[in-house]
Amino acid sequence: MGGQQATVRQARARVPAAPAGRKIVIPPGGCTGWHYHRVRLDVVVLAGTLTRVLHDRTTVVHRAGTTFVEPEGIRHIHLGHNLGSEPVVLHLTPALPAGTPFSIPTPPPHGVTPAVCREHASGLLPPG
Repeated sequence: MGGQQATVRQARARVPAAPAGRKIVIPPGGCTGWHYHRVRLDVVVLAGTLTRVLHDRTTVVHRAGTTFVEPEGIRHIHLGHNLGSEPVVLHLTPALPAGTPFSIPTPPPHGVTPAVCREHASGLLPPG
């Protein structure tokens, strides 16, 4: 009898890797300040509750385990508050090349007062 003999190989176990991106922690009472992003960001809320104020004054609340998208560009100015008692931990993708600013600080959009985040005005997200 002719034929081929099959060789069975065990698949190598793969260690799951977190997608490339950036971890952001906003302490209780913290605020990002008004800003926008040069690229679209996909965001996962890992812990805490993030309250965002969007350019049109809409308020959106994101709890741990939820996801959302931050569109790119100056037309999508927003800020994020941590109004809770535990840190907000976010995972954002995509990763940006070293030295690329993560967010671009900007004045509040027209019709929105700076007082929304006045007490945290200097607490902008780090640029790198």
